[in-house]
This record gives sequence, C-alpha cells and structure tokens, in this order.
Amino acid sequence: MTVERTPKLVGTVWGLLVLNTLGSTGAETVVPLPRSLIQMVTMGALVAAFSLALVLNLRLRVRASAFLFLLTLLLVPSLIASADLESGLGALFRCARLALFVGTLWLLSRWWDGGPTFVRHHIRMYFLVLCTVAAGALVSPGAAMPDLYGGRLVGALWPLTPPQIGQYAAVIIGLAVLLVLGGRTDRRSAALVIVPSLVLLMLTHTRTATLGLLVGLTLAIGSLTLTSAAARRFFSWAVLCAAVAAVVFASALQAWFLRGQSEENFSNLTGRAKVWDALLAAPRTIGEQVFGMGLGDKSFDGLPIDNSWLAVYHEQGLIGIALVAAVFVALGGVALLRPPSLARACAIFLIGYCALASYTEAGLGDASPYLLHLAVAASLLAQPAAATPLPVPDPPRRRVPRWARTSEVT
Repeated sequence: MTVERTPKLVGTVWGLLVLNTLGSTGAETVVPLPRSLIQMVTMGALVAAFSLALVLNLRLRVRASAFLFLLTLLLVPSLIASADLESGLGALFRCARLALFVGTLWLLSRWWDGGPTFVRHHIRMYFLVLCTVAAGALVSPGAAMPDLYGGRLVGALWPLTPPQIGQYAAVIIGLAVLLVLGGRTDRRSAALVIVPSLVLLMLTHTRTATLGLLVGLTLAIGSLTLTSAAARRFFSWAVLCAAVAAVVFASALQAWFLRGQSEENFSNLTGRAKVWDALLAAPRTIGEQVFGMGLGDKSFDGLPIDNSWLAVYHEQGLIGIALVAAVFVALGGVALLRPPSLARACAIFLIGYCALASYTEAGLGDASPYLLHLAVAASLLAQPAAATPLPVPDPPRRRVPRWARTSEVT
C-alpha cells in the first residue's frame, strides 16, 4: 500500500498565500514602500501561488470540501453586487482575487489528509513574518512603536498593524502549544516559537488576539482532557497560574487591557460601535440588503468596519452572512463529530479563534488570514485519503509444449 506524499513545494504555495494576505496598508516603514509596489508584490504572490499549485496538480485532483464549496458560492453575491460597478472597478478586481485565492485552495485540497502538514506550514510562514517584525524593532525601535499607534508594536519593514501582528502571534502560539501536548514536536523547538511570539503579542497590546488565544486554547485543550494526561496537567497548571496572575497582577493587567483609554472609549470598542450603528442605519435597497454593495476595502464612510459580519453584510449582503455562518456551522459540526485527537483540537482552536475575532476584525468574506486559518482547520478535519494498492503483476504464463497440448485434446 502507498500513500501520496505532500510535495515540498506545497509549503511554498502556502507561503505565497500568506504573503498575499498581508495587505498593503499599515504603519510607515523604515524604507518607504509605495503602496502600488506592495500591491504588485502581493498580487504577484497570489498569481504565482495559483500557477505553482496548478503545476503540482495538473490532473486537477481535489478533495470534496463543504468549506471550499461555501467559499465558492460566496463568489456569487460578490460578483452580482460588484457587476454594476457602484463600488468601482476595484470591486471586480477583488472578486478576481477571491476567485484565484479559492481556486488555489481547491488545488491544494488534494493534500488535505487530516495530518499536521499544513499546521507546520502555517506556523513556519507566520513565524517568518514575525521575524521581520522583530528585525524592524531592532533596526528602528521608534518606527516600530510609533506614537501614532500609542506606542504599540507595528511592522517597520513591512506595513503591518498591531492587530495583524497580534493575530499572527496568537495563532502560532496556540498551534505550537497543541503540537507539544500532542507529542508532535519537542519543547525546545516549541519554545523557540512560543516565547518570542508571546513577547511580540504583549508589545502589540492587542486585546482581541489575546482573548482569542485564551478562549481558543481553552476549547482545544478541553477537547483533549478526556484522552490526554498531558492536556489535563497543562490545563490544571494554566488555570492555577491564571488565578494567581489575576490576583497578583490585577492592576497591571487592567492597565494593559485599557491601553490608557477611558472606560467610555473602552466600552464602545474604541469607536467601532459608532461606525457599526451608522452602517446599520444607512438606507439600502432590497438588492443591496440581499447581495450587498460589492467587495471593497472593509470600510464605511472612510472608517474601518472592524467586524466581519457587518463587513460581509455591507459588501455581500444577507446571502454572504448566511454563507459565512454556514462555514462555521459546517466546520464546527464536523469537529464535534470527530473523536478526540490532536488534529481535532487544532481545528477547534482555529475555529474558536476566528469566531471570537470576527466580532472586532474583518476578513471572513474576502481573501484574508482568517480564511487561511479556517482552511488549515478544514485540512485537519478531512478524512485521510484511502491508500492506493500497488499494482500486482500478472503471474507468468507457462509455455505448454505442443505434444502436451495434443495429448490433452486426444
């Protein structure tokens, strides 16, 4: 029996997808990078990812996936709303980008087998991104922690915002912890990823990423406690340390979460609630309510929406919300039906993180890191492909002498 191995170039394709979703806006970098150049690099990365995935999968073998099917359906309201060009030609450009992104995931689904391959690719690629952030902080601390962002860590070499850095750090910390608990990596290797990522997460002061990490790990480790003694020990120690920290460092933790903001500003989520109220109060036609306004830059009246559900409603309408909700229902339902395992725990962590982050971050309706996180979850929940039996050669035919054949006939 033989099992198809994942080509090493699949990791390159995944890295190109990560590069495409880094975005082109953010803090000012040490060396000014024109936005047009950044967009050229990110879009070139997506085209290269699709082309390379196509070369690796010339026979177009794909795995059945409800997740990818729903993402493909999401293109329908996106195209319908963008076709009237009310949002400009940029909307059609974003539709093409989403189509290439989903098409690349379809081509990679051939190697979704429930193993940790894509988890490792995910950790490696985002850790490389965090290495550029750390390098920028060492080269120019002032540019890496500017006053414009309240002294929070940003990308000084590539324009990355604090929420982006916090998201990447939180996701790879959670996945690395789960790999250690599952015995898929040693503690030293995991510490080389977890410790610096945790430092960068703290420097970003990103509340959503921190809460997503804690909630996601709680759900994931909780799913392992019945079958893993290591998970039970880790969970017990984590609860004890959290209780002690909450008592001893209560004032410091409160100050970290408030980030110098007033309680009123904190309660309305740093002004997000005002944008949300204005978006919901804006008049819309029936068609705009159903299909949305077309893919845009996830903003309303020039202000970021910072909510995946409202961003999807604004750009892809009620149909888009239904499809994104179906994605979570499909992935969550499959995860609950799977027996306890490391793959299931990692998938639960990613699903839980994305669900929590969707309240204050946008991206579930377009090509984004959040869709890559959910794609990794889908790869972990896929059933292993059936092994292909080796071809058995036919037994050699014995030559029967002519006199023997004649005697048989007589």
